[in-house]
Amino acid sequence: MKRGFYTIITAQFFSSLADNALLIAAIALLYESLPDDASWMKQMLKWAFMLSYVLFAAFVGAFADAMPKGRVMLITNAIKLGGCLLLIFGMHPLAAYAVVGFGAAAYSPAKYGILTELLPPNQLVAANSWMEGTTVASIIFGTLIGGQLVSDRVSHFLIGIMPPFIHSTAGAAMLVIMIGYLIAAAFNAFIPDTGVDHRIPNKNPFFLVREFSHCFRLLWRDRLGQISLATTTLFWGAGATLQFVVLDWAADSLGYSLSKATNLQGVVAIGVAIGAILAAKMVSLRNSVKILPLGAAMGVVIIVMLFVHQLHFAIPLLILLGVMGGFFVVPMNALLQHRGHVLMGAGHSIAVQNFNENIGSMVMLSLYSAMLYFDLSVNVAIAMFGIFLFVITCLIIIKHKRNQARGDSLHLIGMEKPKIRPPL
Repeated sequence: MKRGFYTIITAQFFSSLADNALLIAAIALLYESLPDDASWMKQMLKWAFMLSYVLFAAFVGAFADAMPKGRVMLITNAIKLGGCLLLIFGMHPLAAYAVVGFGAAAYSPAKYGILTELLPPNQLVAANSWMEGTTVASIIFGTLIGGQLVSDRVSHFLIGIMPPFIHSTAGAAMLVIMIGYLIAAAFNAFIPDTGVDHRIPNKNPFFLVREFSHCFRLLWRDRLGQISLATTTLFWGAGATLQFVVLDWAADSLGYSLSKATNLQGVVAIGVAIGAILAAKMVSLRNSVKILPLGAAMGVVIIVMLFVHQLHFAIPLLILLGVMGGFFVVPMNALLQHRGHVLMGAGHSIAVQNFNENIGSMVMLSLYSAMLYFDLSVNVAIAMFGIFLFVITCLIIIKHKRNQARGDSLHLIGMEKPKIRPPL
């Protein structure tokens, strides 16, 4: 790998590490500033973060292509840093965290797009493995660090050494988290210019929206594209909601504080990493659709959480849930990327994928927040969440079988050359 690649990976690690630690600190801020609404509103933090991924899906790719991607990553990382400062200085947590989400939405296409500019095609699979592995590691460590920063022992120490205007647990944690963004920015500044021409073919926003809409319809009409897109949308929506389900379940069933409950989120992430490794070794692209029933099984495992009240049972259950999730999503994600590459090209495919997955996450987070807002118990919400995941996965399986009945769709995997999208 070229030396610039490791600079990109390091910048991505610290930026994502700060993102995940900041979520925990922002939840702590909600409990400090809005204690009566925090139980249902904390899910809406993630909702606010994802909003920019949906609103600006048609434009962030063009922005990333308009200048050297190292500069794009530096600018968007600075936006995240600004959102962190807004949280510290009193802007409403949802509004300030939405600013962080805007930076992340614009950062995403740049961090993947620069790999194709910097590296030859024969190194892209390995490069993406590095990127995904680094992201999973940053989720685990960022969540754990965030939990420790808001713990009583660490927060008391931090407040004691902070400037006078920092006098809360969340504020002290966020000031430390800003160091992660600053380190990422330092590495962003040293990302090499790949020499690619960064003039985009059309800056007209109406053209960009029309082109995005065309790609959206194209992928949903494809027999395999619609199945893989539906499953990844369901998975990422479930995964985003599961972050908060685990926090609430740990508090209700195990009596854990926020800082302790974040350790269980790390346990799930470790399981996801294990499942992803197993899937890469055991599931081929052609057999990827055969793991669909695993999504329904995840719904059953989530319901089993209702009967677990001791840590030594909770840890293996959460690891199992993570392993199933990783084993489920990696083949489906690979299938979706393949169909997107064949139908429209990787960049447009990623934009459509991000749009759908974040809408799915926002819908499921909204439903979970509504349950808590109307005082449904955590156990009822978990049961409904598990049943929802089971039923929707079964409907996707039925749809896939109907597609197969109309003709064998497996020949679509790896048989076509990439198509040139028709003019709009």
